[in-house]
Amino acid sequence: MPKLTGKSVLLTGGAGFIGSHLVDRIVVEKPSNLIVVDNLFLGKESNLRQARQLFPDLKFYPEDASNYEVMEQIIRREQVNVVFNLAVIPLPYSLEHPRSTVDMNLAITTVMAELLRQKTYQTLIHFSSSEVYGTGLHVPMDEYHPFTASTPYAASKLASDFTVLSYCKTFGVDAAVVRPFNNYGPRQNEGTYAGIIPIVIHRALRGDPITIYGDGEQTRDFIYVSDVADGAVRLYETERSRGLTINLATGREISINRLVRSILDVMEVDAPIIHETPRPSDVRRHCGNVGLAYNLIGFQSRVLAHEALLETINWYKAQIERLETVTQPQA
Repeated sequence: MPKLTGKSVLLTGGAGFIGSHLVDRIVVEKPSNLIVVDNLFLGKESNLRQARQLFPDLKFYPEDASNYEVMEQIIRREQVNVVFNLAVIPLPYSLEHPRSTVDMNLAITTVMAELLRQKTYQTLIHFSSSEVYGTGLHVPMDEYHPFTASTPYAASKLASDFTVLSYCKTFGVDAAVVRPFNNYGPRQNEGTYAGIIPIVIHRALRGDPITIYGDGEQTRDFIYVSDVADGAVRLYETERSRGLTINLATGREISINRLVRSILDVMEVDAPIIHETPRPSDVRRHCGNVGLAYNLIGFQSRVLAHEALLETINWYKAQIERLETVTQPQA
């Protein structure tokens, strides 16, 4: 069974939401070297603060993971063994800039797959997205569910997945594709291209109305980010994952209406809710089947729970309070 202990591990997109939690999880495994490559399009170097306290030698490169020459130099210099590829241009950006989103996401994956083929490093764990399935034609959605990617982002992720799998089949590289459903938790981007949970939290804290697009009965399968990070490490540890795509989800769906109400209840806030025109190509139903992950690693994740929501809310509150302290006028 492969272990990360003593390995040189690199994460693209490692300063982002999921990436930084995965960095925290990998630190526990005591790697010999830990490297983050992130151009900070979405990520923040401050997301690595906790990891650096436990692993002071963590190295950070503010580089573009789609640049082949730069990535080759970093991987060779750092004698990398394992790459977790999380670098991505997000879904909302693809609605405004479709061509660059597709170009960049596929380029990042092709660079990492080609460097693996060239034996520059040993193992690739590539992060996919449940958006590749589109709206659930049946639920829970397993890895054989039809692909009805409905946004340029989803299409780019699907093309990236097939690129990795094609390298596995054609060149025999050591790789696996991890396909998480909707992550939530501390550090999720709260600014441009923010997810619904941080948006609702911030609006509720300010007393602003909460906007729901469409009727709010669209569903998602929300999984706590630390569970995804743990699942990814454990999938690396099992060689039976190689050449496969594996869902990470809870197997439970929740409507956006109910999600918003749950957040407001935990916060003990009574904010007004307004409905606006549905967003383009919004997925109607999402719920993941985790049978394969359970068979491979015994994977089980907590459903959207009061404790995890409270931890998430408290993190955002602390961030806002810290910002207000910094910006408060001095007497």
